Amino acid sequence: MRVIIQRVKKASVKVENSIVSSIKKGIVVLVGIENDDDIIDIEWLTSKISLLRIFNDNNNLMNKSIIDIDGDAIIISQFTLHALIKKGNRPSYIKAAKSEYAKKIYNKFLTSFEKKINKKPGSGIFGAEMLVKIENDGPVTIFMDSKNKE
Repeated sequence: MRVIIQRVKKASVKVENSIVSSIKKGIVVLVGIENDDDIIDIEWLTSKISLLRIFNDNNNLMNKSIIDIDGDAIIISQFTLHALIKKGNRPSYIKAAKSEYAKKIYNKFLTSFEKKINKKPGSGIFGAEMLVKIENDGPVTIFMDSKNKE
């Protein structure tokens, strides 16, 4: 499972001209799911993300987590995080999980993250064409891969 985490001042997700999620200060998490991702990947990532110290303290140092600041989150499924681009110029998504399995894992990710931060995260609509507006704060953008825990 791969994620991109962006610290934001505000963010929103629009589907068919309707805003389905919006937040102020917090994070947007883009989640790419593979066929072999499971609860172990979900738990490792949601624990790490919820405790990630990427928000400034009173000394302007990144020492606070989303929990510490009572921030909000939007979590969006994004299969393109598993794009393979080694050959040619058209990305291959062969490593991305099939829709039915990915949706199941995505929903478990949402539930796990909600338990970690004690509030319901916003989300996109799985499989829908979405317009995601992100006002990145910093900018702070972090990539994580549950199969490569560096």
